[in-house]
Amino acid sequence: MRDTDQHHAGGRYAEGTALVVVDVQNDFAHPDGSLYVRGAEHAVARVAEEVATARDAGVPVIHTADWHPPRTPHFDVDGGTWPVHCVADTWGAALHEAVPVSGPVVRKGVDGGDGYSGFSVRDPASGEEHATELERLLREGDVHHVVVVGIATDVCVAATVEDARRLGFEVTVLADATAAVDLAEGDGDRALDRMRDAGATVEGVLR
Repeated sequence: MRDTDQHHAGGRYAEGTALVVVDVQNDFAHPDGSLYVRGAEHAVARVAEEVATARDAGVPVIHTADWHPPRTPHFDVDGGTWPVHCVADTWGAALHEAVPVSGPVVRKGVDGGDGYSGFSVRDPASGEEHATELERLLREGDVHHVVVVGIATDVCVAATVEDARRLGFEVTVLADATAAVDLAEGDGDRALDRMRDAGATVEGVLR
């Protein structure tokens, strides 16, 4: 990163800001992962840079992580959408070793729910939602602005950003520090448009 880029990045992390790192886990970010997202290697490298920058600036860094039971309606084998991934206490659920863990880890989907947003979990049968600890951690830290990075742009990043805006946080998304699933071509870019429509600032572009 050039000095001018580093200065600009450091300027993002003023008082009242936190970095939220969404689901940079082996099953998503490593080529051997069960739900590997193409292009994740570049996103992981950028996320690691942002974590270092945020730590240097002295602002909170909070990680989110899928943490599913072995059987859940979230998985396709039990009638859900996704292949089995991020099962609790497995290699796939572990945070990627290239990204230093700096601060708390908010685990979602622990009870078998759909854990798309870092802020909320939804029961796949009833549709009932309940909050994770993420909002509480941010409020306790007097955070009003979150910088969001991670995987995947068009799934958990988008859901986290939309919830953050709904809860009244200012949001900056670093697009080049994310990677998209793109189940349909262009899903990642469409997700960035949805985040803008929700009031988030999107910096950079998807790789």
